[in-house]
Amino acid sequence: MSKVMAVPQEDAMTPRLTLIGLFLKFLHFGVLAFGGPVAQIAMIRQELVEKERWISSARFNRLLAVMQALPGPEAHELCVHMGMLSRGRIGGVLAGLGFMLPGFFLMMLAAWTYDALVAGRAVWTGALLGVQIVVVALIIRAVQRIGQHALEDRMLWLLACFAFAASLIGAPFWIPLVAGGLIYSFSRHPWIALSLGLVAIALSVALHSVGINSAIAVNGPITEAGTLDLFISGLKGGLLTFGGAYTAIPYVRADTVGRGWLSDGAFLDGVAIAGVLPAPLVIFGTFAGYVAGGWAGALAVTAGIFLPAFAFSLILFERLEAVVDNPGLHRVLAGVAAAVVGVIGATSLQLMWSTAERAPTLWGAALIFLTALAAVWLAKGKWAPPLLIAIGALAGRLVFG
Repeated sequence: MSKVMAVPQEDAMTPRLTLIGLFLKFLHFGVLAFGGPVAQIAMIRQELVEKERWISSARFNRLLAVMQALPGPEAHELCVHMGMLSRGRIGGVLAGLGFMLPGFFLMMLAAWTYDALVAGRAVWTGALLGVQIVVVALIIRAVQRIGQHALEDRMLWLLACFAFAASLIGAPFWIPLVAGGLIYSFSRHPWIALSLGLVAIALSVALHSVGINSAIAVNGPITEAGTLDLFISGLKGGLLTFGGAYTAIPYVRADTVGRGWLSDGAFLDGVAIAGVLPAPLVIFGTFAGYVAGGWAGALAVTAGIFLPAFAFSLILFERLEAVVDNPGLHRVLAGVAAAVVGVIGATSLQLMWSTAERAPTLWGAALIFLTALAAVWLAKGKWAPPLLIAIGALAGRLVFG
């Protein structure tokens, strides 16, 4: 007999739906999941908390805080958790699949269309370049938004700056992340924190000097990707998605563009398409996987990215809040999040540079970029990014031909 999971007393009113009914409910959420995580979470709250009373509003707020502290797309993790409240772990799996499948299939269709009809055709070059410039502006805005929440004191700012510099010289991704977590957890012991910082700096410089780094060769030839490598690339992105899906960009880019599996332009096109689909933004990994390795590559990257989002809830369901409330773990996560801000900041600079290199005229690229940057700072609402991407395509067509 299977073990029955204990349900918290305050969640006793959560309905026990049929498995098919549960899957279809969250499939409905997935079909309507436009506008990014804020809009997706608001939709889940309105339907399951305010309307159907699955759990209390206070309980939902605590769960959301936990999901935001963990890596992975928080809207998807909330769906997994809510599905588990209704029908246990199998319910969590079905809820998570229901939420992600509409965006996954739409992205697969978009990737196939892009690869078959758009990529490499001169008629689309200017429009795609305009889109890519707007996406770089969106990423820079995301760095600012993530940073204003993650960088709460001077030490976290220093960790972000170290991660920024380490990433620019091509230090392996794990150095700033491990250093950030450890240094901040020992920040109340200055000599230990200083020693850890010096070790991290020395290790970054040493690995850079002997040529062991993660620098991205954006102008190299396109090479064939292995399915296992693509799965690991997605898993790395899924495990390191702190504070929003934009933080997965450096790691998926390093393992795809960095290995010559696709170009920076194609990667940015995938991020743009993900921004207009009803799905968590990390679905851009599906696009990268398809361009790099076909159908098998798309499945591999998607499985890697979403595996942590399922695993944390499925494995830690009964203890999730208690685990994340641990003060020691909280400081480690805060240090890692600060380092991620620095890494994605460096990535946005690299993307800006590589996009400028592809532009026929720098003045045209600068005009679109500065206009887009001002627009993303002022624009509000869930439809702002898709609208700006469409305007970017039109501007690129007009300016670059």
